[in-house]
Amino acid sequence: MSIDISEIMELLPHRYPFLLVDRIVELDPGVRVVGVKNVTINEPFFSGHFPDNPVMPGVLIVEAMAQTGAVMAIHAGGDAVAGKFMYLAGIDNARFRRPVVPGDQLRIELTAISLRQSSCKMAARATVDGVLAAEATLLSLMVKPDTTTAL
Repeated sequence: MSIDISEIMELLPHRYPFLLVDRIVELDPGVRVVGVKNVTINEPFFSGHFPDNPVMPGVLIVEAMAQTGAVMAIHAGGDAVAGKFMYLAGIDNARFRRPVVPGDQLRIELTAISLRQSSCKMAARATVDGVLAAEATLLSLMVKPDTTTAL
């Protein structure tokens, strides 16, 4: 199953410049998701990180992974999670293996470790041209809008 940017924007509340996944290329709801982020020199963070040596900040790579995982969790939750937001609640074992630079296409793969109605734990990997760029274990909570309390 492939999901384009229009449907991603229906599922996630994020918008430019903070929507960090461009397309979902594979989706097995509740099991696995693969998304892509096309990294361009036009990204606003490159003007300051770093002006003469642009590198995508690691925290934004993790955010791209979390957003991709949220698409999977929302699809898996169906009507029970409609209108809810996924909040990133934990990052374990994050490692950054290579810089991500303008012109790269970040391939983001997540596999569910544990998926519940109110939380999701996922193993995440981001690669560029088959080379590992970053990896982490992410914990996200499903919350009602205008609150920080889980369902």
